Formats: sequence, C-alpha cells, structure tokens
Amino acid sequence: MAEDWKAAWQPMIDAVGKDFSDGKPIEGADVVGKGLIRRYLEPLEFDCALHYDEETAKQHGYKTIIAPYSSLITWAQPAYWIPGKPLFTSDDRDAQPTNSPVSDPAANIDLMPETSHYFATNIEVDYLRPIYVGDRLSKVGLILRSCIPKETSVGKGAFMIWESDIVNQDGEKVAVYRIETYSYNPHES
Repeated sequence: MAEDWKAAWQPMIDAVGKDFSDGKPIEGADVVGKGLIRRYLEPLEFDCALHYDEETAKQHGYKTIIAPYSSLITWAQPAYWIPGKPLFTSDDRDAQPTNSPVSDPAANIDLMPETSHYFATNIEVDYLRPIYVGDRLSKVGLILRSCIPKETSVGKGAFMIWESDIVNQDGEKVAVYRIETYSYNPHES
C-alpha cells in the first residue's frame, strides 16, 4: 500500500522511447550572429579567434566564424518574450512568465500523474558539428528515454530523461540534447 504512488507512474514508464513532440521543430529565438557571439565571449574573456576572426576560422577548416559549443542553448532556445504578448501572469513580485522555454517537458503529458513541482537535475549534450554565424537552430523531438519513480528528501515523483535533436536551418543535426528532470509533489509539512 505504501508504494501505490509509484503505480501511477507506470503509463510513463511504459512510454519510454515515445516521442512526445508534435513533430514540428521549435525554432531558437535568434540567428547566430557575430555580435551576439561577442557578447557571449565578453564576460568569459574567451579569447579564441575561431569565434571572432573569419580568416582564422577558415585557416582551421571552418567555412566561417563558429560559435562556442557551450553556447548551443543560447541559439536553440525559443524566446521568453513574444512582442505583443505579456511576459508575466501578473504585476506581482513573484509572477511567473506566461511562456517559458525552460518549463517542465512533461507538463502537458496526460500519461503522468499530476505533480506541482519540478527541477532539472542534469543536462548532457553530444556536439556533432560546428555552429556557424548565420545558422538558425531548432529543437526537434521530445523522446522520453527514462522514467524512474523515486521518493527523495523533497517529495515523491519521478526522474525522467528527455532527448531532443538540435538541427540547423538545413536540417543537419548539430547536437543531441538530453535533460534529466525530477517532477514531484512535495512532502506535506
């Protein structure tokens, strides 16, 4: 009887391997731009000519300037704010955004039990090809790779791993992106 809450996760466990996306790419907010790469490099003082000098990049076999691999999410993530639409749900100090590209991947999946909280626990990326100035990246797919129900110190829920491909404007796979999340209901105080 004490483990009944785990049974509610069985439909998600059975769905491991399923793509929960609607098949449409989710486009990143911006085209990869030389100026935006510079802004990414500035606070890091990341002085690598491959990221700002076209001639150096070409001498090393690239077609033009490349973005640092660590900037992948900068280019693949959709915008928080959409012109003409309000960003926040209210004027309250702790108001939440109406649209969040970092929301729980499982939030609208009816196979899983209702949960009130989630957080990311891990991110893994397999980088497959360079990100060039002029590229427009998109996320394709939302495949559930794992679902493990577990009670933790914060509550009862499940650890899930979600996988997506990151592609450029030509449909070439740039990276494989995996995020592990914990969706849960907090322990009652």
